[in-house]
Amino acid sequence: MISRIDLRGDALPEGPALRALLPRADFDVAAALEKVRPICEAVHHRGDTALIDYAEKFDGVRLDQVRVPAAALAEALAGLEPAVREALEESIRRARIVHREQRRAPHTTQVVPGGTVTEKWVPVERVGLYAPGGRSVYPSSVIMNAVPAQEAGVESMALASPPQKEFGGLPHPTILAACALLGIDEVYAVGGAQAVAMFAYGTETCAPANMVTGPGNIWVAAAKRYFTGRIGIDTEAGPTEIAVLADDTADAAHVASDLISQAEHDPLAAAVLVTDSVDLADAVAKELEPQVAATKHVEDRIVPALAGRQSAIVLVDGLDEGLRVVDAYGAEHLEIQTADAAAVAERVKNAGAIFVGPWAPVSLGDYCAGSNHVLPTGGCACHSSGLSVQSFLRGIHIVDYTREALADVAHHVVTLAEAEDLPAHGAAIKARFGWKVPGNK
Repeated sequence: MISRIDLRGDALPEGPALRALLPRADFDVAAALEKVRPICEAVHHRGDTALIDYAEKFDGVRLDQVRVPAAALAEALAGLEPAVREALEESIRRARIVHREQRRAPHTTQVVPGGTVTEKWVPVERVGLYAPGGRSVYPSSVIMNAVPAQEAGVESMALASPPQKEFGGLPHPTILAACALLGIDEVYAVGGAQAVAMFAYGTETCAPANMVTGPGNIWVAAAKRYFTGRIGIDTEAGPTEIAVLADDTADAAHVASDLISQAEHDPLAAAVLVTDSVDLADAVAKELEPQVAATKHVEDRIVPALAGRQSAIVLVDGLDEGLRVVDAYGAEHLEIQTADAAAVAERVKNAGAIFVGPWAPVSLGDYCAGSNHVLPTGGCACHSSGLSVQSFLRGIHIVDYTREALADVAHHVVTLAEAEDLPAHGAAIKARFGWKVPGNK
């Protein structure tokens, strides 16, 4: 069901050579880019009409309007199962606890007497959030995107999610209920690349946004790339990933269940076990079969995900080699199931989020740990972070110098300006001192 890659014996290669040995899903955003271009431009030129046409083409439903009525949000919340509402409220509560602590306060540094630089943090003015539809419904993604934006102080927020034929062209009611719980009243029944284009360009109904966040399929990722530079984005999310670094102290049943938990997202989902224990590798492979047989989404998601080139059991000589492998892989989700797991986690350099020990599975982080589950995929954890309050804030430097403080450094500014052959830069300093710069010899 799942392949093996044996990296024992020979010394592990460095950098790209090691990454090339590791499993990864095919996810060609560049190829998808040309297919989303006409969709994006149709929204640019035809606005809501294009959105309605694409809903009919891609989602099989003809809409009268793309904006979800307020009554539909209230109705979805009223009809939400009490247990689901309680779970969503607890997820929101815990996410707020964590994200509220991330907000940075302004900080002023006195560089010299009379010269200060202050860094203040200003939230993005308007954000478009995306909640995917398709194979599954993700109210948890609504929470993970909305809470950090709200805690950052974003004043204007809208959410898009694909229209569902079985719900009369509205997004899934659990998505709508999550929006109502979070106080998001501007919601659109729009999916895919056209939703990103709606936020980027604006339409008759929807004002343009400064930033778009939220996971989606390859068409959403391609549209984000298309609009990079025009709008801010969180990341080009690829297929979900789990890597588990484990030794012979790990419980094979736990490891197998965690690999399956990510495989059920999508046939391109990646499930990777890195271990120095052949016995654990054998036990996990054996555990997969009955656990897979006992769950849902077997043939359409889990089996192709586990059997695909993106998933594998990777054998290494020891923990040090295992750490090198998981750092090269840069997993979206990394579980550490080893002896002294907390100390091992401290040594990890590249991961979207790290889950320590047997009682912190990825599923906890997906819903109720308080952490954010919008994380870098495809190895991007080596340079990118998960979604946080900081994602929605911009740092602005405020420079405040007195005449005396400028005079003290004026000759250095002039010297550097002339060294770069930018005499007008120096002249802007000289003009303030009657063209005779203090400190010049």
